[in-house]
Amino acid sequence: MIGEKPFLSMILVSVLSLLTLQTSYGQHSAEESCTVQILVPGLKGEPGEKGLKGAPGRPGRVGPPGEIGQPGLKGQKGIMGRFGKVGPSGMKGLKGDLGETGQRGPIGDPGVPCECTPMRKMIGEMDILVAQLSSELKFIKNALPSPAAVAGIRETDSKVYLLVKEEKRYSDAELYCQTRGGHLAMPKDEGANAAVARYITEAGLNRVYIGIHDLQREGDFTYVDLSPMSTFSKWRKGEPNNAYDDEDCAEMVASGEWTDVACNPTMFFVCEFDKDSV
Repeated sequence: MIGEKPFLSMILVSVLSLLTLQTSYGQHSAEESCTVQILVPGLKGEPGEKGLKGAPGRPGRVGPPGEIGQPGLKGQKGIMGRFGKVGPSGMKGLKGDLGETGQRGPIGDPGVPCECTPMRKMIGEMDILVAQLSSELKFIKNALPSPAAVAGIRETDSKVYLLVKEEKRYSDAELYCQTRGGHLAMPKDEGANAAVARYITEAGLNRVYIGIHDLQREGDFTYVDLSPMSTFSKWRKGEPNNAYDDEDCAEMVASGEWTDVACNPTMFFVCEFDKDSV
């Protein structure tokens, strides 16, 4: 296939030469002789030397990603790093077992003589005071949702009064006192009434609910324990007046006087407890 192209080229050249000779022959005289030469291709030459390396072609397109190879071998364990910061102290551990009793120490020097009777009396009085304060603290914790809701307690010979600084309606206030073993305050003599009045004044209040009402029968005021008011009352002048036909409960003002009021408004109140049950 490679030798056919030079051979055809040589024939084409011979034909063109023949046409040229014929044209020339027409132009010359008849006496001129005509010579026709036919060129025959020679033998195939020897292959030439290898040419120089050409310039690199443009980069081809990026082929598809190959398959994920197998994971390599696990590397060797590195050296230990620096020590970190000291962490916080842990929780206190349990108390250990009691150790063995040590040897008895030497006898000490004799003490200085003293009058012990007054000291014992003082210690006894302090014990009584501590027991009383502990009892009051326990009572306050049981009677109130939070210490902030009470302004201390007040006592008489037989009663303990607790001022609750949580505004409630009359029925809710009485229920609050009942669930803690008492009632709304029911002053039944001048001493109890004065104690509650001082309590209100010292707390900086103007009025509080007390345990008096005529909810069972209009105009017939009784204490919340349904005991009658037959021996003592402290109504302010012109009270009770049942204003607007809607005043069936009672309040005490800072002066110690009572007035009848509606039962729906919310206000602070005083609870009363028997000392024997505290």
